[in-house]
Amino acid sequence: MKAKDLLSIADLDAAEIERLISKTLDMKRKEMPPLLSGKVLALLFEKASLRTRVSFEVAMHHLGGYTIYLSPDEVGLGRREPVSDVSRVLSRYVDGIAARTYSHKTLETLAQYSDVPIINALSDLEHPCQALADLVTIYEKKKRLRSLKLAFIGDGNNVAHSLLLACALIGMNFHIASPAGYGVKREILQRGKELAARSGSQIWLSQDPGQAAADADVIYTDVWTSMGQEAEAEQRRRVFANYQVNAELLSLAKKDAIFMHPMPAHYGEEISLGFLDSPYSVVFDQAENRLHLQKALLVKIFQGSGQGGEEVVSFGTTS
Repeated sequence: MKAKDLLSIADLDAAEIERLISKTLDMKRKEMPPLLSGKVLALLFEKASLRTRVSFEVAMHHLGGYTIYLSPDEVGLGRREPVSDVSRVLSRYVDGIAARTYSHKTLETLAQYSDVPIINALSDLEHPCQALADLVTIYEKKKRLRSLKLAFIGDGNNVAHSLLLACALIGMNFHIASPAGYGVKREILQRGKELAARSGSQIWLSQDPGQAAADADVIYTDVWTSMGQEAEAEQRRRVFANYQVNAELLSLAKKDAIFMHPMPAHYGEEISLGFLDSPYSVVFDQAENRLHLQKALLVKIFQGSGQGGEEVVSFGTTS
């Protein structure tokens, strides 16, 4: 039986996320032995990538494994041959597949026909690896997760979806401010509310960035136009004009609030010029943590969760 797929962050439970954060912090502190020696991970990418591709490749290298990068032109998912055939063939060659796709349905088809685990390296619906690395970063800076408030300013996109579900799973409060018609998908919101009812977190939706930012511990934003939406770019610039994260908006948050962005950033659009270099920004720590989180995730997927030696993470307040 193949190891567990990671298509959605909701494929994990709170305890699994806690162990992943612990293992990530442990791996960040010290050099790891070649735990994945001989393992091969296929990077099946339909979209361009910097952080996702490099962090997966370096993670596998650090752990003694290998990657094979498969570009859109080389494979032609669903065009040159059916997704189901690609999945069944790759399953005979590699130990796992990290897929970066335009459509989440492509990921689901890959998982349906694969005999090896499928990792969502980004789809139009979710970006779970990003959200997990974000939790690591927030925990590093705040030493807790539960009851913090994360304010997401902007488009209800794949990153927003995974963050909403992540917060609902581990007891963080999530407030998203988006223009009318650009909020999170109904099925994601419903799933988030179900998870939040168990964890005790709160989910708020509004169209007012100031209301979302008020008293927030984390201010988070992302690009207004994601890959595949380029034809809408000019319209989105007009619609999102009042959703820029800048010093004025950040002043509404808590004094020790942190600012996060998954990158790439568009200066003058979702953030003001130079904002990634502000004292509140943890964006480059956030980017680095993609590497360490993915090492922990790959070990979990290929070897099991593992126990012992790592920092014990508590989602609650520290004494």
